[in-house]
Amino acid sequence: MTVGHALPERSAKFTREMTPALPAARGPVSRAVVEALAADPPLATSLFADAMRAMASADPYGEDLQLALHTCYELHYRGFAGVDPDWEWDTDLLRLRGAMEAVFLDALRRDTTPDDDVDGALEELLTEPVDGSGVTHHLRDEGEWWQLLEHAAHRSVYHLKEADPHAFVVPRLHGRAKTALMAVENDEFGGGRPEMIHQGLYADLLDDLGLDSSYGAYVDAAPAVTLATVTMMSLFGLRRSLRGALVGHFAAAEITTAPSARRMARALERLDGGPRARLFYTEHIEADAVHEQVLRHDVIGGLLADEPRLASDVVFGVRATVLLEDRFGRHVLDRWRSGGTSLRRPLDEGTVGR
Repeated sequence: MTVGHALPERSAKFTREMTPALPAARGPVSRAVVEALAADPPLATSLFADAMRAMASADPYGEDLQLALHTCYELHYRGFAGVDPDWEWDTDLLRLRGAMEAVFLDALRRDTTPDDDVDGALEELLTEPVDGSGVTHHLRDEGEWWQLLEHAAHRSVYHLKEADPHAFVVPRLHGRAKTALMAVENDEFGGGRPEMIHQGLYADLLDDLGLDSSYGAYVDAAPAVTLATVTMMSLFGLRRSLRGALVGHFAAAEITTAPSARRMARALERLDGGPRARLFYTEHIEADAVHEQVLRHDVIGGLLADEPRLASDVVFGVRATVLLEDRFGRHVLDRWRSGGTSLRRPLDEGTVGR
């Protein structure tokens, strides 16, 4: 749902084509992927063989595997500067990606409770922490400017392509579920108004905070706990067999966004954030409150009316989202409470000196 705000001028940086550079590797698996994409195709076979061997000890939530997955998935979005776009469908790379996905998916299933009570899983999302212990609670009540900037950098990994991963599920749905999900996606993409596309609103937020709004600018700084919240979306969206999980994830995200956006708007007001930064969150307060109802009653309701056997997958998507968001929140708050950066490296001094 777009609302009638007076809009700031959109950054030219966002509106032009932005293809990021390849990220820096973090271990043997991601090194194989990055070096293969940067090299001539004949080198790929031996690199991928090394990566497959390294998979035996890969941490499903670790820096190496999550960066490797992120790099593979980005070939389906904007790709990388200097990388042949045909890598997107390279069979050897897809085979390696499949092995990585199996490790990650096994961990997500192991660490979530299986169930087919969709209503119960969604109701759990409506319970706020009694002690107000989340990241957005902290930023609203006592967060510092540098912490607000770090949070914006973390979330840029997703928000600069907001709703793109969910678009992959559209051809996997039909009838009421497809129509309703497209209504939500239409809002996410601006409702026919390019200046209101949520990806662009987030670029405006980054500009307003003095951060880099280039696509992928903070991937190298983002730890695995951040990347995992985004790679999960692509994993679910790109597999037809996981369409129920993607719908569950999308519902979980929309149900929890409005209250967290309200807290972030108050944090920005307290810390004197600019109007373009506040607009991103005030837009989400109203829009996502509506999206929650559409997703619960029409997307999930329509999907399960047609395919009731997918109920356990929907619950899996909800609980995997909670699992990864909880891991992200614990990491960020633990680092901040110890006085350190929650990123892999601190932001430039020029952006944290306010």
